[in-house]
Amino acid sequence: MTKVVALMSMSLDGYVADANDGVAEVFDWYFSGDVEVSTASTTSGMTFHVSASSADHLRGLQAEVGAMLTGRRTFERADGWGGQHPWEVPAFVVTHHVPDGWPRSGSTVQFVTDGIESAVARAKSAADPKSVGVHGAQTIQQCLNAGLLDEIHIDLAAVLLGAGVRLFDHLANTPVVLGDPTVVAGVAVTHLRYPVHPS
Repeated sequence: MTKVVALMSMSLDGYVADANDGVAEVFDWYFSGDVEVSTASTTSGMTFHVSASSADHLRGLQAEVGAMLTGRRTFERADGWGGQHPWEVPAFVVTHHVPDGWPRSGSTVQFVTDGIESAVARAKSAADPKSVGVHGAQTIQQCLNAGLLDEIHIDLAAVLLGAGVRLFDHLANTPVVLGDPTVVAGVAVTHLRYPVHPS
């Protein structure tokens, strides 16, 4: 069965971006080691330098994920990934309106304007039998509120931001009961993965 898995880097106090919408602090762990991990894309030129344990963790995620689901804000912050997600999987963007100039010829980025349930269904179909990775605070919150999330994976960065964009704001059906985590300790990060218990 295709799983829907939240994937986010987060500060210890629960923020995925600072008060100015910056993400450098929560992404510093991607450059905290000496093991190279390249994205699947040959065009993005994105290479991380992480600890050995984080490298194994990242490679496992890349092999597991068959599609990405994200919100419009994340899509715009990433400048649409140039039309191809760096992991070279189809990317589905939940939005009210398709942005000007999209969709683009040759792009694997698709837009879903009829809600989170439809977006998850389309991403699962594209990913099958692999997992759908969900990125972006609002999109993860929507999936949680709709009961569509199977797992929450957090890269817990060793930083306290104090303010900014919280990952777990605006949850409708709390408490959300999680199972026991798997834990991978890296350099400047702890990788946590929790199953979400059905409500």
